[in-house]
Amino acid sequence: MRSIKLENLTKTISGGVIIKGITLMIPAGKFFALLGPSGCGKTTLLRLIAGLETANSGKIFLDSEDITDLPIHERPVNIVFQNYALFPHLNVFDNIAYSLRLKNLPKDQIEQKVVKILEAFHLENHIYKLPSQLSGGQQQRVALARAIVNEPDVLLLDEPLAALDFKLRERMLIELIELQDKLKTTFVYVTHDQFEALTVADQMAIMNHNGEIEQIGKPKEIYEFPVSSFVAKFVGTTNIFGGKLINLDGDPEIEIPDLGVFKLPTSQRKEWMREGCEILLSLRPEKIFISKKEVKNFSNCTKGVVHSIVYHGRSTQYNVLLKNQMRIQVFEQNEEHFPQEVIDYDNEVNLYWQKENVVILEK
Repeated sequence: MRSIKLENLTKTISGGVIIKGITLMIPAGKFFALLGPSGCGKTTLLRLIAGLETANSGKIFLDSEDITDLPIHERPVNIVFQNYALFPHLNVFDNIAYSLRLKNLPKDQIEQKVVKILEAFHLENHIYKLPSQLSGGQQQRVALARAIVNEPDVLLLDEPLAALDFKLRERMLIELIELQDKLKTTFVYVTHDQFEALTVADQMAIMNHNGEIEQIGKPKEIYEFPVSSFVAKFVGTTNIFGGKLINLDGDPEIEIPDLGVFKLPTSQRKEWMREGCEILLSLRPEKIFISKKEVKNFSNCTKGVVHSIVYHGRSTQYNVLLKNQMRIQVFEQNEEHFPQEVIDYDNEVNLYWQKENVVILEK
């Protein structure tokens, strides 16, 4: 396992900047996720690390070794593509053995390595099948086995589960986590799916549309404390409020037009905060308590009317219209918070939240 360090990496294509001066450290032996919208440069960044493309400027290191100009076949890095890229005319055994044969390893050593990894990936009953005879999940296992059998220092995964249905994707995510935990190989996982990234990653980086990194951190840290409105909206679901700071003595307060004055967490004071400046806030839907009853012991409260309801099984999503005509989302676990209280369409409701659950984003 080896760490990856990118220093001021830039890539342009046809005059357009795809990767813009990215500096990033990916720790050795960790499951690292690159998350961002389609077209933000995630796959290009992966291809630069793999050696499939060349950077216009900047450096790429494995530990302290500069591999920026190292040919692809000399890099101890393997990549698994979204479409798996299996050889259709080769059976499972030969697909996995292909790279070992390129190294001219002895036949008995190749067989030993392939059989071992077939067992690890539960593919021993499919040795002689062609890719066309396998399910999507089995093809994905073959692609991973082929990449792992070389024992690379780094494994790059370019949206490898995108073609799978939801249930199979969930199962394969767990298998990937267990695989990485067993191998201790550095995994770099590219996805635009926040659920996948939050599920698998030890650490993650969020890329924006400009090919820049907005935030790096652990999944919980990024979800709970996004540094910008882009991150807050892209990772999970949130409600964004805008208003004016009216008090910095004690607990800061914000005045939201046509809605009222609300308390903010003292712990999130920023250097740039001044009375009268406009700021943006994030409030996650699950941090809001909804009820038709009056409830005490909350820092903040406002009223609204239930506009629509979406039942998700484990939870219910209420879309509530506030008096300033803003619509916000509220998630509630499906257990009764008050006996026999039923919240329905067009009901007037109270929305409560603690000031500590608000995240101050930016000016």
